Amino acid sequence: MASFGADREGVAVQRGVPNPASVWPPGTFLAGLSPPTVGELLRLGTLRRFEPGRVLIREGEHNTHVELLVRGIVKVSTVVAGAEALLSFRLPGDLVGEMSALTGQARNATVTACGWVNSRVITHAEFQRVLRRHPEVAVSIAATVVQQLRWANRRRTDFRAYPAHVKLARLLVDIADTCGRQTADGVELGVKLSQPELATMIGIAEATVQKAIQNLRLRGLIQPRYRRMVIVDIDALRTLGTDDSAA
Repeated sequence: MASFGADREGVAVQRGVPNPASVWPPGTFLAGLSPPTVGELLRLGTLRRFEPGRVLIREGEHNTHVELLVRGIVKVSTVVAGAEALLSFRLPGDLVGEMSALTGQARNATVTACGWVNSRVITHAEFQRVLRRHPEVAVSIAATVVQQLRWANRRRTDFRAYPAHVKLARLLVDIADTCGRQTADGVELGVKLSQPELATMIGIAEATVQKAIQNLRLRGLIQPRYRRMVIVDIDALRTLGTDDSAA
C-alpha cells in the first residue's frame, strides 16, 4: 500500500517524494519505465478529467487510442450473460486500452472512473511511434498483461478451492494491496464496491457474499460501510486467506 496524491497537473506523486514524474505504484506500466521515457509519455496527448462514474472506454467500441492514467483509479468490467462482471482495477501510472491499440480489434472491456480521474489521451499514431522508439514500453506492457493474467488466474483458482468467506478475504487483501489507504480505523479500500460487484469478482451469489461479509465482520476483520470497506485487521485477513486448512 502507498499513499499517492497529485501535483498541479494531475500527475501521481508519492507524498514526501521530491521527484513526482518517476514515482508510481509498483507494478504499474509507468513504474517499469525509465524517467526519460515516463517524461516523454506524460507530454503526449491531451489531458482529460473524468468525474466519478464516467466511462473512459466502452466495451464494443471501435477506436484505438490509449488512456494513460495520471490520477485516480478506474475499474475494468465486461458484460457476461447480460450482467456486469468486474474484472480488475487500474491505478495512476497504468495504461488502459492498449489491447485495441495493438490489435485494432473492438474494445473488450469497459473502463469507468471510480473517483475523479485524470488521464492523457494518446492517439494510436503517437502510441505506435513510442513503441518504435522505446522497446522498454513494449516490455512494460507485457509485464502488466502478465500481472493481469495472474490476477484472473488467482480468481479462477479461488472459485474452486475456497469457501465464500475465504474467497472474499483473499479478494479484499488483493484490492487493499493494490489501492488501499491507511486510516485511523484500518485500511480503507480505495474504490467503492457494491455487494453485486464483489459477488461477480469471486463467482458467488449476492446472498452468499452478504453472508461472507457478515462472517468477516463478526471475526472483527472488516467493517463494511455503504459502498465502502475498511479492513480492521489486514494481517489477520491475510492469514485467513492463506490458510490451506480453510479450503
